[in-house]
Amino acid sequence: MTAIGWLQIVLLFGAVLVCAVPLGAFMARVFAGERTFLSPVLGPVERGFFKLSGIDPAKEQGWLAYTVGMLVFNGLGFVLLYAMLRLQGVLPFNPQGFAGVSPDLAFNTAVSFVTNTNWQSYGGETTMSHFSQMAGLAVQNFLSAATGIALAVALIRAFARSGMQTVGNFYVDMTRAVLYVLLPLAIVTGLAQVAMGTPQTFEASVTATTLEGGEQTLALGPVASQIAIKQLGTNGGGFYNANAAHSYENPSPLSNFLTIWQMLVVSAGLVFAFGHLVGDRRQGRAIIAVMALLLVAGVGVAYWAESAGTPSLVAAGLDPSGGNMEGKEVRFGLSASALFAAVTTGLSDGAVNSMHGSFTPIGGMVPMFLIQLGEILPGGVGSGLYGMLVMAIIAVFVAGLMVGRTPEYLGKKIEVKEVKMAVLAILILPTAILGFSAVASVLPTALAGLGNAGPHGLSEILYAYSSAAGNNGSAFGGLSANSPWWNTTLGLAMLLGRFAYIVPMMAISGSLVGKTRLSASSGTFPTTGPLFVGLLAGLILILGGLQFFPALALGPLAEQVQMLGGKTF
Repeated sequence: MTAIGWLQIVLLFGAVLVCAVPLGAFMARVFAGERTFLSPVLGPVERGFFKLSGIDPAKEQGWLAYTVGMLVFNGLGFVLLYAMLRLQGVLPFNPQGFAGVSPDLAFNTAVSFVTNTNWQSYGGETTMSHFSQMAGLAVQNFLSAATGIALAVALIRAFARSGMQTVGNFYVDMTRAVLYVLLPLAIVTGLAQVAMGTPQTFEASVTATTLEGGEQTLALGPVASQIAIKQLGTNGGGFYNANAAHSYENPSPLSNFLTIWQMLVVSAGLVFAFGHLVGDRRQGRAIIAVMALLLVAGVGVAYWAESAGTPSLVAAGLDPSGGNMEGKEVRFGLSASALFAAVTTGLSDGAVNSMHGSFTPIGGMVPMFLIQLGEILPGGVGSGLYGMLVMAIIAVFVAGLMVGRTPEYLGKKIEVKEVKMAVLAILILPTAILGFSAVASVLPTALAGLGNAGPHGLSEILYAYSSAAGNNGSAFGGLSANSPWWNTTLGLAMLLGRFAYIVPMMAISGSLVGKTRLSASSGTFPTTGPLFVGLLAGLILILGGLQFFPALALGPLAEQVQMLGGKTF
């Protein structure tokens, strides 16, 4: 660990904070239907789209209609993307001549991109045509991210409104998320990435002459446009198999800084938008404090573990620096690799600039555990915020039990229905992760895909299902997941992690929006100060520990003990 390394981390978080505050204020105006500086340009486009599609922006929906609209829209998106991948061989913009994708891989990939997971059981540059990348995957990157934002806004309205029955209009919210937030940011940052060296072309490849006089074929394509939205929308699916470790996706330390900033800025901005929309900016600051506290702790542990390295290699003189550089790019180093790993899993992004399976056991456990906490630090765009608000409901319920008073949050009484739905939602993740992992740990078909034995092999299984159910999409490495078993079960885990969580969350919205918003009294538990921040952070850690500690003890923790004894896997 070095001062320069920590300076990079501090500068990154500072840049995110500086930009997220005004972005949050802007998004609050967008979703309140107010005029913004982009309205003169985008307002006519928005109104034209609503007119052509028959959407009345003034007509709002109750929670059930909002949820059904979301499910139908995403279901149709899945069918369209699945068909596109299966028929890829006869569709245009296929200069490589790639054939259609197999049924199980097409299912996995379509589910993956519709659920904002972007798990990739394939190499993008050797499997997907330019048409599939642009019209299929990149489009879903926008739509799945916009879906998450829309759902978060619906829950915010449920807290902000008093005695109403509607939570907004899904199609309006999703359209505004794409048009006013994601698209402008993607255009600006995509152009910045082109300037830094990321390709953006319809060419399939170029042939380069190496220093030894040989020839090497370099895959090209519309890379920058895909990378911009995959990061801004916390999707994570790269154009290339190596993702952000590839020198075309992520050419330099500066592009790496931009890439991490892109991951964080919209999710963090939504937290500040939450404060604006509920009429109390302190609420947003309290939530961002919890997210920052746990995320910075994760970065610190990962950076420490990777800086310590592998004792047996250090003792043998094979790692004189003392740091673990296996699976990392020299151009990024330890600090930027640890930062990227923690951020991409504290969010539900899934992009990687290093191989998590090559981290030390504790270093690799950090990104896995951050996913298992619910990916709320700050989580995916929208999904992180509504996940954190569900945790906040549980936290105020616990506080109410302590003082013997009906819990309240943002002026709304938290009663039996809200608590039941919140508990149901938070049980989805451990059920999917641990259930599928248990079966895969004993099934020969699943075990055939493992690249390592012992506790490291268990970590590969745990990480895969954590990533899928958490809608993250990053891989631990070593697991050959492109098989019918893994493609199918990981796809099912993605569906559970996304939509089985959303339904009870939206039921909470429907219950809260109809309640009268009460003024704070002397007995109201304050939710803007250090006490609430500590309670919420502690609750998140305790829930994560109780649910996943036994499995982690058999995987990365057991591997760490054996590594200290000189045995590696």
